[in-house]
Amino acid sequence: MIVVDPSYEIQDDLDKGSLVTRLEACGRICYKSEEKITEGSALPFVKKIAEHGHNSVMEMAVVTLRLHCSSQQVTDFLGCQPKYFIIDLVENGLLVTGSIRAFRELYLSFPETVLVQAMVDFLGASHSYLLEGVWQSVDRNGVSSIAVEKMTLDQVEQLAPYLLLRHRFLSVKFIVNRAVTHEIVRHRPCSFLQESQRYCRYNQDKFGNQVTFIRPMFFAPDSAEYTLWKQAMELTEDLYLQLLETSTPQAARTVLPNSCKTEIIVYCNLAEWKHIFRLRTSPAAEPSMREVMIPLEAEIKKRYPELFH
Repeated sequence: MIVVDPSYEIQDDLDKGSLVTRLEACGRICYKSEEKITEGSALPFVKKIAEHGHNSVMEMAVVTLRLHCSSQQVTDFLGCQPKYFIIDLVENGLLVTGSIRAFRELYLSFPETVLVQAMVDFLGASHSYLLEGVWQSVDRNGVSSIAVEKMTLDQVEQLAPYLLLRHRFLSVKFIVNRAVTHEIVRHRPCSFLQESQRYCRYNQDKFGNQVTFIRPMFFAPDSAEYTLWKQAMELTEDLYLQLLETSTPQAARTVLPNSCKTEIIVYCNLAEWKHIFRLRTSPAAEPSMREVMIPLEAEIKKRYPELFH
């Protein structure tokens, strides 16, 4: 039995890598297979994820495009009622931010819409592997009149505060108990990937052949309550390991409690982070949630003081 404290990490390193590298790094958290990441492993992993329809992984990379287009093309595009995109009218066109999943599904539903074609063709020209099974290069009439520009992260950071709040996405990896993740996944605008007890077999060497639990903030380490909690976790771990001898992980996990450690990536724009902090740092919020959200909010406030005040 391992007991650890809760923690969080803003995933700045993923912002510096390629889209496919980002998708692999996030996707492997579900299976805790990070040890399989190599120099050439990202592309095969992402292709397999797309082939199997694991769309939640494809939400973990967003692209911001600036479109120079006509008002009629904008009207036709908005008539598609595009879901899961951040869209703002700017000079001579649109600013559009969406995940790879959003672009894939939009093209599947509206392949004849000119702006949809222009965006997906633009992405496909450099990232065809992200659109595999959905898009293929074709000659089109009328699309060439639309100028599409991919904004870099530095360019997004230079947007006006209102646009920055909406178009800057930030991912955070939390190591917390499952009671916390049960609450945080209720924030619908976010994308989530979480360590899966269905696939992870905690009697393997890479897990130390034992279950990891999050230290409860409610009980002092030398208290009678903590002793009872520890006894309960030790008994649970023993039963879980016994079940794994004859059962699958998805069957054995049925005895695991909320105190189990899990890792979850939460990915959303700054506007949604602002909403999360408003709810999850208040005195009425669950104490274990406040334990990680209060210091995270303080760190993000230092980065964006004009947005978080």
